[in-house]
Amino acid sequence: MTRASTITPVGWYRLVWPIIRRFDPETAHGLALRLLACGIMPPVGGENPAALAVRAMGLSFANPLGLAAGFDKNAVAAHRLSRLGFGFGEVGGVTPRPQVGNPRPRLFRLDGDFGAINRMGFNNEGEAAVALRVRAARHPGFPLGVNLASNSDSEAPAEDFVRLVQGFAPIADYLTVDVSCPNTKNGRMFQDPVRLDDLLARLLTARGGHRTPMLVKLASDLSEAEALAIAEVTMRHGLAGLVVANTSALRPDSLTSPHKAERGGLSGRPIYGASTALLAAIRRAVGKDATLVGVGGIFTGEDAYGKIRAGASLLQLYTAMVFRGPGVVGTIKRELAALLTRDGFASVADAVGDGSALT
Repeated sequence: MTRASTITPVGWYRLVWPIIRRFDPETAHGLALRLLACGIMPPVGGENPAALAVRAMGLSFANPLGLAAGFDKNAVAAHRLSRLGFGFGEVGGVTPRPQVGNPRPRLFRLDGDFGAINRMGFNNEGEAAVALRVRAARHPGFPLGVNLASNSDSEAPAEDFVRLVQGFAPIADYLTVDVSCPNTKNGRMFQDPVRLDDLLARLLTARGGHRTPMLVKLASDLSEAEALAIAEVTMRHGLAGLVVANTSALRPDSLTSPHKAERGGLSGRPIYGASTALLAAIRRAVGKDATLVGVGGIFTGEDAYGKIRAGASLLQLYTAMVFRGPGVVGTIKRELAALLTRDGFASVADAVGDGSALT
C-alpha cells in the first residue's frame, strides 16, 4: 500500500486547501470548483445524525446545512455538492442571458476578520447552460435550488425573473428570488415593497401549475422595518419563506483587513450579528410555519445553533469554507447535533425559534 493511499479525506483537504488558498481568491475559488466538479475532491461530510433531519417547504433534508448561492454559479459541480456533507445546495445567481460580471479583481479575503468582500456582478453562463446542468444534477435526497437574478443591463428586470421562473420551476426543487445583490444596477430595486408586490404576483402566475417553492432573499443591512415590510409582502403572496440574509454594503468599525474599503458585499463573520438579529425579528413577525433560511457568518456548530434558535429552519454557508476548508461542514454537523442533545432537543425543528424569537 502506498503512502498516498493511506491519506484520509480530511487529511487530503488539510494538505490541499492551504495550497489552493495561496492563489488569489477568485482563482482559488475556480480551482476548488473544478476539483469538486471532476470528482477529485474526496467525500468529507461525515454522517447525518437523525436529529439533523429537516422537513421544510415540502422537501426532506438530511441535515439543515446548505451551500449558499455564489459558489457554484453555473451548476458545474451541482451533482457532487452532497460529497461535502451538505443537506442541500443552491446554484446561481443565474440571469437569463450570459453575463461577464464586473472587472477583476472583484473578490477579496478579509483574513483578519474571517470575512470576504465580493463585487462579482452575477457572472454566469446564463439560463440555457445552467438549466441543462440542473436537470442532470438533481437526485433524490438532495434538494437543489436555483438563485434567480436579472441581467444588469436589462431594461425589463421583472421580465427577467418571469422568464427564469418559467424555465426553472419545472426542474428545480426550489427557487430563490434574489432581490438583494449590492453589485449590479438592478440588484436591489425589488426590495421596494410596492415593486416586490407586483413582481411576486407575476412570478406566481409564471410558475403555472408547478408548485415549486419560492423564497425571497433579502439583504443583511436593511433596517428591521424595511425587512419586515418585505417579509409581509412575501408571506401575503403565499411564498414558502425568506433567505436571511445576503451580503452587506455596510462596513462595521471592527474590520481590520486592508481590503475593508473595497466596494461590494461583505460576508462572513462580520455580518453574523446583524443577520441573526434580522432573522429573529422576521421569525417573530411571520410566525412558526414559514421557512426561514439563515445565512451570514456561520463558522461553527454554535453559530448554526444560534441561527436556528433565532428562527432558521435551514442554514447556508460559503465563506466558512474559504477559511476552514470543506471539512467545516462535517464539523458543524457534529457540533450542532451535540448542542441539540445537550439542551434536550430531539430535532432541529424543536429548536427553531426556541420560544424566544416567537414571543
